[in-house]
Amino acid sequence: MRLKYSVTLSSFRKVEERFEKVLETLSNQGFDAVEMFGEPNKVNLKALNQTFHSFDLPVCGITGMWGSVTDAGRKRKLLSLDSDTVAYSEDYVRSCVKMCDLLGGLETNLCLFADDEFVAFDRNHGEVRADQKERLLKRAIPTLSKLSRFAEDYGIQLLLEPLNRYNTPYCTTAKDAVSIAKELNRDSFGVLLDTFHMNIEEDSIEQAIVKSRGLLQHIHFADNNRKMPGSGHIDFQLVVESLSRIDYDKYITFEPNLTNKGYEKATKDGLEFIKTIERNI
Repeated sequence: MRLKYSVTLSSFRKVEERFEKVLETLSNQGFDAVEMFGEPNKVNLKALNQTFHSFDLPVCGITGMWGSVTDAGRKRKLLSLDSDTVAYSEDYVRSCVKMCDLLGGLETNLCLFADDEFVAFDRNHGEVRADQKERLLKRAIPTLSKLSRFAEDYGIQLLLEPLNRYNTPYCTTAKDAVSIAKELNRDSFGVLLDTFHMNIEEDSIEQAIVKSRGLLQHIHFADNNRKMPGSGHIDFQLVVESLSRIDYDKYITFEPNLTNKGYEKATKDGLEFIKTIERNI
């Protein structure tokens, strides 16, 4: 088993460190790549590409900025009933695909958000009715099919990432994402799982991974407290063993919350924690 290790640069947005210094640190720590956050209109892509090359850190993909993570992210809703909102969201996905292509990446993720009035319920104790979820997700199929064809023209994969119910209650489990991917049945459309969200939503993280065999193209690692693996209670030994069971050999991208103090130790220790598990399997 040979896994590849990346870290998402969105985790460093609150770290008051020069971008070049962060990349130098990550390269020296042994990361194989980085995952760039998807705000194409806020960066100079040509200069950014040169910077990545100077530190010999390829970009494995683009992580979409969906939901409350940014002000713009709140407007990105592929499940909206408003055609202008859907068109705006589609344009965002296309711009991320182009960004991914320009930076030499392989994939970009997307998440399924709907209009706020559809999620006005007690998320602490309730969940969306199965028929309501199924109806909305089916509405997304034509849009996702169109976007996957666009991505295919650039040689980029679109990866659907389930989020926990406190982000969006419509695509929350591996089963939801796998169902959509199977219905689309396109090589340019797969699944991305995230251990932080899985810890909240899945009955069994192990079974979620195993049942995603063949469609799982990327996985995000963060512990239950959104820190680097090894700092919480998720059983990453079982997670890595489950990946081994399905012969997973793609990227693991770490997606922790990081602060100024001690980020170097956090990323180094978390990476070594997972590498040690991998070596012993």
